[in-house]
Amino acid sequence: MQDLKDGESTEMQGSGVKPYTLKNTGGVYSCSCPAWRNQSLAIERRTCKHLIKLRGAEVEKARTQNATNAQTESNDADETKEAGTAEDNKKGPPLLLAHSWDNFVDPTNWLMSEKLDGVRAYWDGTQLLSRLGSKLHAPDWFTKGLPCEPLDGELWLGRKMFQKTVSIVRRQDKSDHWQEIRLRVFDAPESAGGFEKRLAFITSFLNSAKLKYIELHEHEPCKGIDHLKEELARIEGLGGEGLMLRQPSSLYEVGRSTTLLKVKTFHDAEAEVVGHQPGKGKHKGKLGALLMKLEDGTSFSLGTGFSDRERENPPAIGCKVTFRYQELTDGGVPRFPSFVRVYDDIDQKPTKGKRGK
Repeated sequence: MQDLKDGESTEMQGSGVKPYTLKNTGGVYSCSCPAWRNQSLAIERRTCKHLIKLRGAEVEKARTQNATNAQTESNDADETKEAGTAEDNKKGPPLLLAHSWDNFVDPTNWLMSEKLDGVRAYWDGTQLLSRLGSKLHAPDWFTKGLPCEPLDGELWLGRKMFQKTVSIVRRQDKSDHWQEIRLRVFDAPESAGGFEKRLAFITSFLNSAKLKYIELHEHEPCKGIDHLKEELARIEGLGGEGLMLRQPSSLYEVGRSTTLLKVKTFHDAEAEVVGHQPGKGKHKGKLGALLMKLEDGTSFSLGTGFSDRERENPPAIGCKVTFRYQELTDGGVPRFPSFVRVYDDIDQKPTKGKRGK
């Protein structure tokens, strides 16, 4: 039987017009068919007829059974510990969250670091938690040696590796694929002093502990806007997501704070309007989102960036609009698209659109 190496994918024709995509990402086998996507099981325990056809029934049965057994053992071991933390997990850990840099704040002397496109992870002294409070099932050997004091960081595999990182971190079987992951620590929420003192505490601890999978996330003083732009261009040129700025001597505040700023370059592009999606809630009776199509046929929805007037009188179906986005997913879909304007060039003048039927 055929199999897929880590990172490989293949297509298989199903009952629909378009073939389904089968992938192996960090040992997690997936299929784009509805049968795989709509299962409520953990992703490493899912299978479907297309994966069975590709890999063989016995191989798939053994893979999913091993994942089930690993999850049962994990649940048994954690049952007592988790019982007392369920309510806390619903609230999520007490994280510091960033605002976007508005181009007006002078970044001189702020502490600058690369913005990691990974999974936020909060070490509460006993376990790793996601941003929303879900337990991250890291193997014991991964977290061994971490302090009783909370640490804030990012589970990171590398630039342009976000989807593979997620596939590994979301697994509940504490797999050996965690050996590819590093926890890059950038703050110690309960350590005394301003940000620089907390970084010194992390540096001292990691230098003495010498942990294999835990690293300090490096920062450097920003020399000014030109330095910021140069570093942003360098990081993005390497495939990075952007930069983070931290105000000198700032405390660790829970919630969104202007002492932490994210800096990213947005890209502009054009796409054709192929439909209108009705709004809900406060946008009921108005436009909710535009259904868009890129030149290569990729479809996506565009639901932010509109004024109330534009929602009442949206761009017409068939016209082009300019939108802004951060990056493309592995499937070529724009991430975080936002409406800018109706596209204006020699072939198309701005259109006062009519609502599609």
